[in-house]
Amino acid sequence: MAVAVVVVVIAVLLSLLYQIDGFGGIKNRSAAGCDIYKGKWVSDDSYPLYETSECPFIEKQFDCQNNGRPDNFYLKYRWQPTDCNLPRFNGQDFLRRHRGKSIMFVGDSLSLNQWQSLTCMLHNSVPQAKYTLVRIGDVSTFTFPTYDVKVIFSRNAFLVDTVSEKIGRVLKLDSIESGKMWKGIDELIFNTWHWWLHTGRKQPWDFIQEGNKIYKDMDRLVAFEKALNTWAKWVDDNVDPTKTRVFFQGVSPDHLSGSKWGGTNNARFCAEKTKPALESNYEGGQHPAELVVEKVIRGMSKPASLLKITFLSQLRIDGHPSVYGHGGHKDMDCSHWCLAGVPDTWNELFYATLVQN
Repeated sequence: MAVAVVVVVIAVLLSLLYQIDGFGGIKNRSAAGCDIYKGKWVSDDSYPLYETSECPFIEKQFDCQNNGRPDNFYLKYRWQPTDCNLPRFNGQDFLRRHRGKSIMFVGDSLSLNQWQSLTCMLHNSVPQAKYTLVRIGDVSTFTFPTYDVKVIFSRNAFLVDTVSEKIGRVLKLDSIESGKMWKGIDELIFNTWHWWLHTGRKQPWDFIQEGNKIYKDMDRLVAFEKALNTWAKWVDDNVDPTKTRVFFQGVSPDHLSGSKWGGTNNARFCAEKTKPALESNYEGGQHPAELVVEKVIRGMSKPASLLKITFLSQLRIDGHPSVYGHGGHKDMDCSHWCLAGVPDTWNELFYATLVQN
């Protein structure tokens, strides 16, 4: 009788510490109430999660090692939350959880960065599993037939529509016809920001339209917020939360101004960094676009999960391709990220969010 009581007590205590996930595994409950975005980068020799040689479909612009980057310190860091541990990414578990489902990344080349990272992580987890990769226009679809899982990237830099009209290319802040292709997707991960800042020849529109009013230009942060409100309304009007989960990637920071982390004020500074910055040395503060994203999401009636990647990515000045993004050409890239690298952590946080819920 006493033995039975002891067994029951132990079982109750274990139930408080652990919970069984949907696939019979045990996961630590301590992470459930933990802010996984508050922490620091720590050195970990078990990283990276994959080698680019194991990812034959990787985009050349992200393959910094094969483009001649001489150091590899940036590959050996793991994000460590202050009050808990992230579950290590398990690609087989990820695929089982998504059997028969579709995941779509919608956004600019930073979405491409994260999509590419996830496809490499999954392929490395099940290297013998067959896959197909089909690109049609601005849509790339990576499929694991064995699991009936599709991981899709749809290039859409603004989320709202850009239309060619007689007066030129018009960015329509309150039109989102492209949302038709998002319907029926099981998980949507959205992103937009970087193209809102382009001017001159890199600016892909000539006019901005809101309602019946047409503008030559406006404050870019204001335009960004108006477009995000259009996106939020689309989600509120079209998404069934019992069938589709919505995420926002968060704002990926660039490192074009060394003055924000105590360096020289020029874009070459990201090329000089080989290790993460310390929080105490980063003076950039909270990103203004991140504040807008948080404000818009708070006002939504349908749930949307924000992957708060901004702060932890701000510390990774070392993680950009710099001159090693295009085969050693001299153009400087302090916006995108090397793979393997920082976007793998974004996907670990994405995975942790799925596991916790």
